[in-house]
Amino acid sequence: MRIAVAGSIATDILMTFPGRFKDQFLEEQIHKVSLSFLVDELVVHRGGVGANICYGMAQLGFPSVLVGSVGADFAEYGAALTEAGVDISHVRVCDGVHTARFTCTTDLDANQIASFYTGAMAEARELDLGAIHQAAGGIDLVLIGADDPDAMIKHTDLAKQHGIAIAADPSQQMARMEGTDIRHLIDGAAYLFSNEYEAGLMSQKTGWSHQEILERVGVRITTHGGDGVVIEDASGILAKVPAVPVPNLVDPTGGGDAFRAGYLTGRAAGLDHESSAHLGCTLATTVLETVGTQEYTLDHPAFVARLTSAYGADAAATAKQAMGAQPVVAAQLS
Repeated sequence: MRIAVAGSIATDILMTFPGRFKDQFLEEQIHKVSLSFLVDELVVHRGGVGANICYGMAQLGFPSVLVGSVGADFAEYGAALTEAGVDISHVRVCDGVHTARFTCTTDLDANQIASFYTGAMAEARELDLGAIHQAAGGIDLVLIGADDPDAMIKHTDLAKQHGIAIAADPSQQMARMEGTDIRHLIDGAAYLFSNEYEAGLMSQKTGWSHQEILERVGVRITTHGGDGVVIEDASGILAKVPAVPVPNLVDPTGGGDAFRAGYLTGRAAGLDHESSAHLGCTLATTVLETVGTQEYTLDHPAFVARLTSAYGADAAATAKQAMGAQPVVAAQLS
């Protein structure tokens, strides 16, 4: 099965504030906040949800197709992705603009304040998923993640026209998009990803209850941070998987992307939902213990040892089948 990931490609500027945001806010002045934070650390890393997910899948030995739009400053970043095993042949390079930039400050409680500069991402709407589908020799599943909102809608429409299964993952764009657009993105999706907060916002914006959303998608995957993940369909819960302990939390950025990479790798290799989530949760922990979303090189034996510690030897033996395995046919993914 061939998986494409359509989503943002960005440079991450990550800073650490050696205090707590909550201590800086005055309740009586909350309507006119004017704050700046003196940070102790600043690092610049490669990021963006689309690139993060493709990178994670490549680290597990599963190649995927990255679909997104970047600026003329992408050469070094693109070379690093290619070296990692990511197919960037369908990434659109735009002259005259920068690759998108994510700027994020994290406090001692792992709370974050962030902003996102669109840059070249605004031109992702010029990409033609149908043409990419043909050029790639057929795409079986496309994850449509946070990107230019118009591009997300266009990708959804073209995927449906060409019979490509969709994994809907509006995530960070949920706050910006109207309910009608969110309904369009998720209705009929084979998979729907969100975290717990986004799930509530999704119901609020679409006007659909949790059960109504379940009736419109194939499988819903909701991450709950340290409480793990719940996977369900309209008939009920398919799996509840606890998170892998993170004794050395360094940076929460990119954990959700890593989970998606592991889960999709497992599903593409024919694993069930629970076993796929084992891969996702374990990879998420690896990223949470790393500053930057693509700054790790996966040590497969250490990864399997950690998965064994969290879920048992049988689970680890199953997970190993997916790491570097040949993908199964799309029909087996239901």
